[in-house]
Amino acid sequence: MLRNPLRLLPLAAALAAPLVHATTTPDSAPADPRIASLLEQLGKVRSIGEVALSPDGRKLAWVVNTAGKPAIEIADADGHHAHALGSNGSPGSCRQGDIAWAPDSRQLAFLSDCGQKAGDTLNKQLFVADTTTAGPARQVGQLDGYARGLHWSADGKQIAMLYVAGATRQADAHAAAKLATGEIGVDGVEIQRIAEVDLTSGQLSALTPADIYIYEFDWSADSRQLVYTAAPAPGDANWWVAKLYTQPAQAGAAPRLLVDAGEVSGSLHGLQMALPRFSPDGSKVAFIGGLMSDQGTTGGDIYAVSSAGGAPVNLTPGTHVSPTWVHWSDNQRLLVDQTVNGQRQVADYTLEGDHANQTRALFTLPASIGDGRAAGSLSLSRDGKYVAFTESSFSAAPEVHAGVLGSTPPPAVTAINAALKPSWGKGESVEWDHDGRHVQGWLLYPANYDPHKRYPMIVMVHGGPSSAVVPSWPHVGFGGAPFSALGYFVLQPNPRGSFGQGEAFVQANRKDFGYGDFSDVLAGVDAVEKKFPVDDNRLGLTGWSYGGFTTMFGVTQTQRFHAAVAGAGVSNWQSYYGQNLIDQWMPPFFGATVYDDPAVYAKSSPINFIKQVKTPTLVVVGDRDAECPAPQSFEFWHALRAQGVPTSLVVYPNEGHGFVKPEHQRDVLQRSLNWFAKYLPASN
Repeated sequence: MLRNPLRLLPLAAALAAPLVHATTTPDSAPADPRIASLLEQLGKVRSIGEVALSPDGRKLAWVVNTAGKPAIEIADADGHHAHALGSNGSPGSCRQGDIAWAPDSRQLAFLSDCGQKAGDTLNKQLFVADTTTAGPARQVGQLDGYARGLHWSADGKQIAMLYVAGATRQADAHAAAKLATGEIGVDGVEIQRIAEVDLTSGQLSALTPADIYIYEFDWSADSRQLVYTAAPAPGDANWWVAKLYTQPAQAGAAPRLLVDAGEVSGSLHGLQMALPRFSPDGSKVAFIGGLMSDQGTTGGDIYAVSSAGGAPVNLTPGTHVSPTWVHWSDNQRLLVDQTVNGQRQVADYTLEGDHANQTRALFTLPASIGDGRAAGSLSLSRDGKYVAFTESSFSAAPEVHAGVLGSTPPPAVTAINAALKPSWGKGESVEWDHDGRHVQGWLLYPANYDPHKRYPMIVMVHGGPSSAVVPSWPHVGFGGAPFSALGYFVLQPNPRGSFGQGEAFVQANRKDFGYGDFSDVLAGVDAVEKKFPVDDNRLGLTGWSYGGFTTMFGVTQTQRFHAAVAGAGVSNWQSYYGQNLIDQWMPPFFGATVYDDPAVYAKSSPINFIKQVKTPTLVVVGDRDAECPAPQSFEFWHALRAQGVPTSLVVYPNEGHGFVKPEHQRDVLQRSLNWFAKYLPASN
């Protein structure tokens, strides 16, 4: 499942790749002339993928889309004197990224496809640049595999990274799966390990064993110890059963199991672990533990465990927020970025015995923030006094923000996208109570809103389900703002199962997919209709991944929606269990495997209620989706066609769960806009 399914890449000039397209109605809806203009506007945003503040707090580096490729820029900490990083080739000729400052605040390590074999767009080489000179960066050694997550050693002599030797695909379950041909399950598996490059010799050494797949790691402050989450291969499937290990940072050293959530009694039992971090003195490891549906989309409670071993302790039991990222300020204090009621909040916590108490919220933003390393991560100076991150919202396009870490959010220090203005309506937080719970969501007004008119509304349900809608600037691809720009209200709810209200709220839809959470969504529709001029006879429903499932399930439960678009959804949880390549995520949510309790899967399968569907539904999916395989969309489309329900199926070639080709991102948005324009026109 996935929160943000479409990767943010620049537009292509034309739709070049052939699509598999099936339909039961003429595909002749006239294109709204505003759509082309809207797509052009969305394509102008220059995405900022990463930002890094130097340890001394004096310099900034960021990665920004330049001439169609990610490129690194260097500036003073206040954004002044920004310039492209000198490297092999001019800006835009090579893809650069995964930036990491050295402890000396002079050298910057990064990955680039400069110097890579012709035609190899997956694997990149390691470079180090001296940012105090204008000379080119130097290539360090030779990487013959997929690398990411650069970490400098404390003495600046080595760089560690996650590394897949001989990789044939990106190490990510969201990426397109390998073609399923030949004898399945017997070919070699690709193992992601922690590797270290010696900067003097260029020698690459694997530090972790060859039989476990590493997901996230941290070095101790002295670089002598590693802590990491890991599981047996295949890596795509087993993140949900990963365990926490420590190990001396030496090749051939044996790992020591620190936490096995599957065997721990208490609040962590059977849940997922993410973002392990050593305390400065190395005595403790903090991590986020909770019910998570996607690697990289983190939320839960904060746990701590002694690095010498022992039982993990939940430091934040019963909290009503969702910590996403955690950083040790010192041995007794934590800096936390957390989701609170659909917003981002940065807060200080203090350890007091077996609890971490929030001492103050520094600032709260109705915006998405992060430095690109992990969900919600912030880039800090060594002394913790200064911070940097990218920020975007419904009303402001992405910019780099940097300054003093305090009660006032740091200002923007770039003007990369300053000329862009929204063509959609304003966003507003809406809240309602339902079934004994408090629920929040975001409502986008129609563009050029007139309170004396009545408008249609599209309900867009996020993926996950363990995720949350937090305001951000839209890019080309599936999203709510384009519908707002064409005259719709857009409700983006955070129902039970979402981050932002605490771990109990996240776990409230276990074994209940499509029921309690969808009732929260419908209650949100009712709450909005009481306050805003929404025409209940003109409602639409859409979503991607878990939102695609909710769309498929929703149209089987009510005929309240008059048009729907289901992206990468699930129509039959029973058959899905044997089709997807990440089946380990399901038992924590359903309570058992499909073979042990098929009934709990059957009750939430849209296909079992297909006779009740009347809503015209567009279905879209990638043909190599490992998370929500294309047969699920075929099954739903086939059933709708058999019932005579207006439907169309579009399958995008060589795409996984997250679309990467700009022409496909553009096409799926355009088809969705046209579908709603045809069956749910914005004007009467």
